[in-house]
Amino acid sequence: MLNLVAFEIFGFPIRWYGIFISCAVIIGAYLALKEGKRVGIDEDTLIDLFIFAVPISAIGARIYYVIFSWYYYKDHLREIFNFRGGGLAIHGTIIAAVLVAIIFCRKRKLSFWKITDICAPSIILGQSIGRWGNFANQEAHGGPTNLPWGIIINGQKVHPTFLYESIWDLAVFFFLLWYRRNKEETVGETFLLYLALYSVGRFWIEGLRTDSLMLGNIRVAQLVSVITVIGVAIIFRYRRKNVDMKYM
Repeated sequence: MLNLVAFEIFGFPIRWYGIFISCAVIIGAYLALKEGKRVGIDEDTLIDLFIFAVPISAIGARIYYVIFSWYYYKDHLREIFNFRGGGLAIHGTIIAAVLVAIIFCRKRKLSFWKITDICAPSIILGQSIGRWGNFANQEAHGGPTNLPWGIIINGQKVHPTFLYESIWDLAVFFFLLWYRRNKEETVGETFLLYLALYSVGRFWIEGLRTDSLMLGNIRVAQLVSVITVIGVAIIFRYRRKNVDMKYM
């Protein structure tokens, strides 16, 4: 089992989970800045967006997790603020990031769709890298399996669902790079495809996990994934039928 702590700085433990997440943010931001330069978006503008989006997205991830785990946190209110104790949800991150981007783009008079097209591949690559933080924490795994690539956790061989998602996200990343380069006239579709493709993979992978956030008997991530795919299909079709929307 991998030690949760990579090293210490003045007695303060630096965990592998935090290292993977930090690497995901840095690499994602670097790629977005390169793409922004290519399409004529000022570097400082994107940096300003990241300064707001990154911390607010982390807070959104925590709020989302706490909401759907309230059965626990209602009796442990102090733990709500214990980010280092685990409990971040990617759907909360995405929702918060989108809200920040909408407000930011309105304030700066920028195209929301153009900005999100720039960021979409970076986000999914960041998710791919970040999932290895789950491996470090020995979490976000699936149920028992006899498959040769299963991993041992607590003495039991289980599905490495973090790995499934990491591979899926990486495949989506490369597809989005190709699509963005070849379909530049359809502004916004790279981001929409990110949402849809991630949701398709997440729906399947979530069914294998043992730590799903639940809403009654429904896995929240699967419900959100279905809603997202339907929503994207509607928006995609609407934008294709309204030519002017493709360039906004």
